[in-house]
Amino acid sequence: MTVTQLVTHSGGFHADELMSSVILTQLFPQADLLRTRDAELLTPAARRIIYDVGRDFDAEAQIFDHHQRPNPLREDGQPFSSFGLIWAHYGRAYLAAMGVPEANVDAIHTSFDTKFVLPIDLLDNGAMEPSVAGPLSILTLPSLLGSLKPVFDDPSPTADDDAFHAALPIARSFIEAFVQNLAAKYRAQDLVMNAIADAGDSAILELPMGMPYRSALEKAEADHILFVVNPRGGDWTLNGIKLSNDTFEQRADLPAAWAGLTDAALEDASGVKGAKFCHNARFIAVADTRDAILEMAKIAVEEAK
Repeated sequence: MTVTQLVTHSGGFHADELMSSVILTQLFPQADLLRTRDAELLTPAARRIIYDVGRDFDAEAQIFDHHQRPNPLREDGQPFSSFGLIWAHYGRAYLAAMGVPEANVDAIHTSFDTKFVLPIDLLDNGAMEPSVAGPLSILTLPSLLGSLKPVFDDPSPTADDDAFHAALPIARSFIEAFVQNLAAKYRAQDLVMNAIADAGDSAILELPMGMPYRSALEKAEADHILFVVNPRGGDWTLNGIKLSNDTFEQRADLPAAWAGLTDAALEDASGVKGAKFCHNARFIAVADTRDAILEMAKIAVEEAK
């Protein structure tokens, strides 16, 4: 499909049309990005995509607004913003353009929608209050992007457009990083599943490098594994396994006697030559060789049991 115009509204901007612009400019880099209220440009046309403006949603006509009544809703009744509509229609093509393997596109499309797109949809529609983030509400991505808008007394007639175009690469970096991390998790899953098989009944999982591993542990129901070891630069690390992303609580902590110690003090406390560091919170330790870190891991398992 040849698209020559990407059209959204002028004036102040929000996260939804900014994020939509990231997706569309990746897919149609030769198209002109226009911010306008011109009625003629807000009329559907063959080579034009209109979003977050136009008071209609018609994917076939390439218009993606959500401000009209009735407003477009997800299957579960939650409201779309323009970002959700654009992602639903163009997200898979965007992932393919970003090099996501075809076998993972559907899963990553769903995961990105749930974790990244939906919160922006809900906030933009007033279906979720920013206050749910508590003291961190000012640091949520929509708030941070909103802070890039010009101040009220900026005299420049192009202030809004200038700020929008300055914010666009920042929004792009967050989307690309999130997608890349989701794709990396799928690449890691096969490696971790193989390592789990190699570990057998051991409570120690050895990985060839640092990588996401908790989702694979859950998928494999490998509840017996308590610690993960892997090389990091010239050293090796011993890591605890968090129970979830929402807590610092672990399946097992490193020994209390190691907490906060380094070098000779840690060697004395652990009895392991080459032990270098243990975090005071007991979720990571470092040694200078594989043999040393595996010895520390075995001691940690024994204490945990």
